[in-house]
Amino acid sequence: MNSLPLLRRLAEQRQFESLLEACDAAAPHNPGEQVLLALAYAHLGEAQAARDCLESLDPKELDVDARVDLAAVQLLLGNVDEAMRLLEAARAEAPGHALLLARLGACRWQQQDLAAAQALYEQSLALQPRILVFEQLLRMHVQRGALEQGELLLTRTEAFWEMERAQWPQSQALWHDQQLRGLRLELCLAADDLAAADAWLDRQQAQLSEQDWCALLQGYALRLAERGQHAAAEDALRRGLKHHPEQLPLYQQLAELAMVQGRPGQAMALLHRALRLAPQPTPQRLVLKIKLAGIASQAHSPLALELASQALEEAQALQPGDDATPEQITQGRAQAQVALAGAQAQEQQHAEAEAGYLQVLQDHPGLPAALQGLGHLYLQCGRIDEALALFEELKLQDPVRGHAALIGARRFPEDDATLQRLELDARRPGPEGPVQPSLLLQLAAAWEKRKDYAKAFALADEASAANRRLLRYDPAAHRQACARIRHAFSRSLYEHRPGLGNPSTLPVFVLGMPRSGTTLVEQILAGHSQIHGAGELGLIPGVIAGLERWERHAGSGRGFPDCVDDLSAQVVDGITANLLKELQDYAPGARHVVDKLPHNFENVGLIKLLFPKARIVSVRRDPRDIAISNYFTDFAAKHGGLGYSYDLGWIGEQLADHNLLMHHWNQLFPGEMLEVRYEDVLEHPEREARRMLDYIGVAWEPEVLNFSELQRPVKTASVWQVRQPLYQSSKAKWEHYQEHLGPLIRGTNAPIRWEPITDMVALPVPGLLENAVALYRDEQLDEAEQDLLQLLHHLPEHAAGNFMLGLIYVRKGHLQEGIARMEQGFARCRWNADWRRDLIQAYELAGQQDKADALKSRGAGREQGEAVEQDTVGEIEC
Repeated sequence: MNSLPLLRRLAEQRQFESLLEACDAAAPHNPGEQVLLALAYAHLGEAQAARDCLESLDPKELDVDARVDLAAVQLLLGNVDEAMRLLEAARAEAPGHALLLARLGACRWQQQDLAAAQALYEQSLALQPRILVFEQLLRMHVQRGALEQGELLLTRTEAFWEMERAQWPQSQALWHDQQLRGLRLELCLAADDLAAADAWLDRQQAQLSEQDWCALLQGYALRLAERGQHAAAEDALRRGLKHHPEQLPLYQQLAELAMVQGRPGQAMALLHRALRLAPQPTPQRLVLKIKLAGIASQAHSPLALELASQALEEAQALQPGDDATPEQITQGRAQAQVALAGAQAQEQQHAEAEAGYLQVLQDHPGLPAALQGLGHLYLQCGRIDEALALFEELKLQDPVRGHAALIGARRFPEDDATLQRLELDARRPGPEGPVQPSLLLQLAAAWEKRKDYAKAFALADEASAANRRLLRYDPAAHRQACARIRHAFSRSLYEHRPGLGNPSTLPVFVLGMPRSGTTLVEQILAGHSQIHGAGELGLIPGVIAGLERWERHAGSGRGFPDCVDDLSAQVVDGITANLLKELQDYAPGARHVVDKLPHNFENVGLIKLLFPKARIVSVRRDPRDIAISNYFTDFAAKHGGLGYSYDLGWIGEQLADHNLLMHHWNQLFPGEMLEVRYEDVLEHPEREARRMLDYIGVAWEPEVLNFSELQRPVKTASVWQVRQPLYQSSKAKWEHYQEHLGPLIRGTNAPIRWEPITDMVALPVPGLLENAVALYRDEQLDEAEQDLLQLLHHLPEHAAGNFMLGLIYVRKGHLQEGIARMEQGFARCRWNADWRRDLIQAYELAGQQDKADALKSRGAGREQGEAVEQDTVGEIEC
């Protein structure tokens, strides 16, 4: 019996797993079955298996139906031209073949020939109506903005589907139900009629099951995000959670939206809450745990490794009885192992990460995530050829990811067709919005390599415009922050604190504007036998975060840099001891360890307060080249300190802020920093290397000039550059883009203005609070009171100062005055359980039992988890 009609019916109904089983059962295959087997593999994402099926086939021996199926496989594999060739040849033999016309329409659509595609789809429908063709034509009307035609076609489609639906398996019928509901929403969105969409969703809630309605909301939120309407997308998901607070997929999607917009803390809080709602091991819980580990890794959280380890443990504990199929368990374990390897790589556990990736690839050959992760690991470690081989393999499995990885490693496609296909992919809407900015920036680099500078800039400009919609960067706020830094780190700060800081010369800081040449300078220094290059460390930003955390804990109302005047010798000794231990752990035998975090140019004042003898190398470069390089780079920290990089005017202002800060530091510390010009390093590498080594205080070693051969991890955007010998092509690159530099020049040369700093308090001596606490513990209440009064004279709202003073007054018998101070302090730090307990005791001592009982009641609620729950609810409701 001829099985091909049945197999093709399975393909048309998208039952690809069943098609795979049926084809396997029918082995050995005739050519038509072989093509359908390849089609099943391609639809299921197994690209290499699909190619293997086609290897022995001769298209000339296939009948028209089989060639039409073969064209579908080629289309799925990204070979649009080959699919077109097959279909056009078959069309000459069978001009009225409905499926052929539909697939030819798909080819034309991929080539952006929308008019031809529409005509082909309409011809196909006239010959033989198919629900998939109806849906594709509807999407085309939406894309073209032909909304009236879309409404009419949707009515036709729904009528056809009502008659056709009974012929389909239940799972596929439900899938098409979802597609049609989604297309209804797309028409509303295309008409910019969110009110109509909301009203229709409300009506659907009464008709659909909880799961179907929440799935519809997820699709709606994704479509909103694809149009750049991220706030509306979040609102839709929150609406779903209000009705169905235990729908875990809603939390996951909300977390993904938070990540896209640069809010990793909120994303992690949402996933933590979802995990609390899913205590049992299930595939859905595992997906959440893996996602949480991935976000923690992206955010450089120290929890990433622990979370990824937990995810792998949960994956290994999953059994088929836990609502999980064997395939889900196998896939979950592979994903968890990839997540763990990624976290290990982030923590510079390179051997462990490599072993993990290799194990996954041994068990799951060609798994794209493992190929990409291991390739990037090899690239960072200087194993370029091995990385490129992996990216080439990745290209076969996932052409877009593979080409993107190769472009990132500066291996560019040589044919226009590939670049054009990648550009089409870059403009496919996704969670980031209507385009994929990162892929556009990679394509900009490819066109720059081909010296088509107009095309390169247009792509970079489009990517930057898309990125700006998701950024919260405020150039005026940054300028004001820089002014505050200069104000806080004044000459008087250091004059009033002589002898403060650790005299160690272990730390060396290489800093400057991103893309100024800091990685090259560090790589040269790291070639010295007594110097270790540790890369971009978060040590100084970590100190700043710790200071701000303490100020929040104390309720001082201050942050960094205001609080630096309160750094006592004891506190500085503790901070620097911890920093030195961490640096020594990187390279126990090194005399010097280099931290090359570029934006430490903002933190020179704090560095000199902590380590007065630390060596600081300031790297400078032609600001126009810095600007263009920043504009063409997809920074991982785009939502952090590098948000300015997506607007040439912002870059200009940032350059001006950097120059003013460096002028300020040179005024404060004349002759104590070494300035190095990137262009000079390129022109006179030995001379500049000798200058740097002399400044640091180590003897000359010619090996430092062999920096491209240095085997050490490099994780910055310059990873590929430091593996190359010195080259001159990066000099004066700005000349190719001169006509576009107007905003940059205006931003750089505009007057630097900021609001006067009138609210920054200068404490006369540091450590008043910690000294008062020590005196209090020693029962020296009068002396402690004097220190606290002095502190509150300068900072009258200081929560800890007021609360401690209240404790002293209560101890002295001044109950009402003491309670008033304690209440004032506690009002700013209601989370402090110790303060709550002390205030309750003070109330009881004063006979105010009603107040004590009320505070106890509120405290009990918080102890039962109200505080934590409120934090995560706040993340969702805000």
